[in-house]
Amino acid sequence: MSGPRRRQNNRRSSGARSAPARDIWRAVELPDAPEPIRPSADPGALIRSLGRPPLRDQGAAAEHYLTAVVVRAATVATALATSAGLIEDASDG
Repeated sequence: MSGPRRRQNNRRSSGARSAPARDIWRAVELPDAPEPIRPSADPGALIRSLGRPPLRDQGAAAEHYLTAVVVRAATVATALATSAGLIEDASDG
């Protein structure tokens, strides 16, 4: 059994400077309004553009599940954009 360990001194050295204090509750400028969002007609195209996953005997299944995740993410993103009123109107362009 070894002797008692020495505690490391967690104090800063006298030469170290602390960061200046900032007012985190200050007023900030509002961001610009976002551009209207146009949902993708085929979100699975991203996965297909990469080709089959290089998994021996599992490429088709992996591609299926990766596509399912991307489609689900696009669906959730579209729902979120819709709830915020950010979906592009068909009359916009």
